[in-house]
Amino acid sequence: MRVPPRSAALACLLAVSGMAATAAAGPVEVAERVRDWRMAHEQQLVDRFAALLSIPNVARDRAHIRRNAEHIGDLLEAAGMEVRLLEVADANPAVFAQRLVPGAARTVMIYIHYDGQPVNPADWASEPWTPVLRTDSVENGGREVPMQGPFDPEWRIFARSAGDDKAPIIALQGALQALAWAGLEPTVNLKVFLDGEEEAGSPNLRRVLETHAEALAADLWLFCDGPMHQSRRPQLVYGVRGSYGLNLTVYGANRPLHSGHYGNWAPNPILLLSELLLSMRDSSGQVLIEGFYDQVRGLSAAEQAAVDASPRMDDLLKLELGIAQPETGDRIEQAILRPGLNLRGISSGGVGAASRNAIHPHATASIGLRLVPDQTPAQLSAVLERHVRAQGFHILSAEPTPAERVRYPRLARLDWSGSGGYPAYRAPFDHPLARQVSALLNELADGTLIQTPTMGGSLPIYIVDEVLATPVLILPVANHDNNQHGANENLRLQNLWDAIETYAAVLTGL
Repeated sequence: MRVPPRSAALACLLAVSGMAATAAAGPVEVAERVRDWRMAHEQQLVDRFAALLSIPNVARDRAHIRRNAEHIGDLLEAAGMEVRLLEVADANPAVFAQRLVPGAARTVMIYIHYDGQPVNPADWASEPWTPVLRTDSVENGGREVPMQGPFDPEWRIFARSAGDDKAPIIALQGALQALAWAGLEPTVNLKVFLDGEEEAGSPNLRRVLETHAEALAADLWLFCDGPMHQSRRPQLVYGVRGSYGLNLTVYGANRPLHSGHYGNWAPNPILLLSELLLSMRDSSGQVLIEGFYDQVRGLSAAEQAAVDASPRMDDLLKLELGIAQPETGDRIEQAILRPGLNLRGISSGGVGAASRNAIHPHATASIGLRLVPDQTPAQLSAVLERHVRAQGFHILSAEPTPAERVRYPRLARLDWSGSGGYPAYRAPFDHPLARQVSALLNELADGTLIQTPTMGGSLPIYIVDEVLATPVLILPVANHDNNQHGANENLRLQNLWDAIETYAAVLTGL
């Protein structure tokens, strides 16, 4: 991959348009001028997006991941950025790009991840890495249409990573090219960091940041990931929940037993596990584990006011999702500000045609924990293990031995390996750069910007905070119903169009 001082394509654009004084253009005017370019290039943008989505991007698929990295590097070079791959041993490459602006007083880093979740093609209505265009979501009966303009902004592109997280790559490239066409220069030094392992837990992110700390220095990191508010109004997010998890296995006899010969006598691990899980969490989502909430940081007055001011979407979400009654009476924005304990799956025996009249020797639950500031994985693992012991279980670190089986009436193994746990992060509302970004976005949104203290999902922001000591804000652009991590992932075209204008306004307004 070459590293030009400025791409030939951008140089041509600048020569044609000439450079105008960006300071004279506010965010609304910038968005309008960029919109003119976008409307003339919609087919090109859709084609670029489809080409990028066509490259499989599961983190463990090293060959395709490198193809993604090189393809993205070419896209950013075409937008006038200097590009190189940041490599550390036994890790997928991170793509780093920068464009330094003479006289700029600030440097903004945009974080995007280019890897995606694994797929099961059988669950999809079309091939996950063969992008298709539909008039609506699959759930709403959207019909497939040719990927040719003119485009209805409500149409959606379907492919893995359409919503999480390749759209910002195309939007950023489009924003830079549109600014050049309009004769507008960014007012900040722009850097871009593209993570190729985020969906795998970013296991090497700390090493990459430490190794390349000088190149990655910035005044502000903007994480461009996650969904917009369910109201379709733009939002600026100040934090994310942390993530942790374990597999919890309880044991019975050392082999499957006939349920007629041994039922009512031999312990049933499925029932033991069910009782243990019910002791951890009630039907309203409240975690019953003693000490689980001890380290939770409360909301500031400004953060709570922001939650109260956002539009309440619960009734519409119940209709959209087919839910008669949520677990809690709290609005969704309030509920996701609390830590959570989620059951990701339960495994033992079989159901339907696979069921047998047997008592199975063990049962396993996969438990996911969502953390909030100031909880830590170490603290939560300690209180959860203490709770399991309090229910009468002997804690194992491996499969039970014959001696352990006959000594302890209740056995449980807590396996935290591979959980990739990390803490939450939340930036303060009153940080000077946060105030400037929120004011700019609110002006662009005609006063309708939603400020959200914490996103429900998780991102490895804490590593940036610990290694680089740089404030981080989250600027999501995807539609809320994009099916991220699931089948039929998609991006609404209007969200892509809006993202181009948003990035252009931010890059010329800070």
